[in-house]
Amino acid sequence: MNLRELRAKRTKIGADAAVIMDEATKAGRAMTGEENTSFDRLMDERDQVDQTIERAERLRDGERQAAELDAEQDPQGNARDGAAMDALRTYFLGGRQALSEQQARALNAGNDPEGGYLTAPIQWVNALIQAVDDAVPLRGLATVQKLTASDSLGVPSLDTDLNDADWTTEIGTGTQDDSMRFGKRELSPNPMAKRVKISRKLLRLTAGNAEDIVRARLAYKFGVTQEKAYMTGDGNKKPLGLFTASADGIPTSRDVATGSATGFTGDGLIDAKYALKAAYWAKARWLFHRDAIKGIRKLRDDTGGAGQGNYIWQPGLATDAPDTILDVPYVVSEFAPNTFTNGLYAGMIGDFSHYWIAEALNLEIQRLVELYAETNQVGFIGRQEVDGMPVLAEAFIRIKCAA
Repeated sequence: MNLRELRAKRTKIGADAAVIMDEATKAGRAMTGEENTSFDRLMDERDQVDQTIERAERLRDGERQAAELDAEQDPQGNARDGAAMDALRTYFLGGRQALSEQQARALNAGNDPEGGYLTAPIQWVNALIQAVDDAVPLRGLATVQKLTASDSLGVPSLDTDLNDADWTTEIGTGTQDDSMRFGKRELSPNPMAKRVKISRKLLRLTAGNAEDIVRARLAYKFGVTQEKAYMTGDGNKKPLGLFTASADGIPTSRDVATGSATGFTGDGLIDAKYALKAAYWAKARWLFHRDAIKGIRKLRDDTGGAGQGNYIWQPGLATDAPDTILDVPYVVSEFAPNTFTNGLYAGMIGDFSHYWIAEALNLEIQRLVELYAETNQVGFIGRQEVDGMPVLAEAFIRIKCAA
């Protein structure tokens, strides 16, 4: 489905939702329970289409940038005026002293007399961000906010809701309710850094492509660090993880036992799914380590010897539909728990759009000119600032091995 078709689908979904609301408005009444369910389903569907449109637009923009770079090539395939990218290549190969005055102006990010900190061209920054997306599955499901004008992101939370409405008379106003309380989740991007060493010979032999090597290493290290923190971070100068019990994120009241002290049971998975409110099912995903998927896949119906020994979980046969567990798709992370023993976390189910990530996109690259001279190497340091946390506890259910 192309962008035009996606936008048309979004428009139709919005129109269908408007019809439901208009019918209730014209009748001078609130929407019925059935109408509310249909309306919410349409809104969830439109949100999913919005996400698909956003990804498609990002892909289109990336292809457009690549085409523009290709257009700058002469018939012999030599770049003419990619000033920023040429300056970055020169800097990678020879350091600041190799830059012309014009190239230094193209990359200079400030007035640092010591030199070393430069801003990469936007094409390179975008490629790095995309590589991190590929390495960190959770980031593609989470809500990502990019901070450009503030040091932190405050996420409002409804800590205590109102009581239900009162049945009253035509002129009645109901009892006063003072129970509503608002709170705030605060996300403050924390600095991350990673150092990469590359031999001078490799830099010389890869003429023009050294930045790809640096990007690949930085993407991997940044991606792994973020993934670990999104799973198990303690929130102290790093993200608060999904598998870290906390009153600021997901408390222990959201834990459900697997039904086994050393693994999973069908009943435990059913309990976990139905502990999550149905409103979250449309976007819900299971999150497991591949070892957990392996264990769930081996569950059989021979408990107590009364079953037929068949596998309980049968993967989907449709080529256009993902495998599901209890009709809910799953994602796999190498950094989800995989030690299945008494009282430890084993996985979770939830709507991961309620995990928020705040990023400050001030990517910096520093070239270490002399530090590794004895080993004929050049060092590069990459820096980024990131924070993350669950902002709505009831959107998640953690699975814990029975104690």
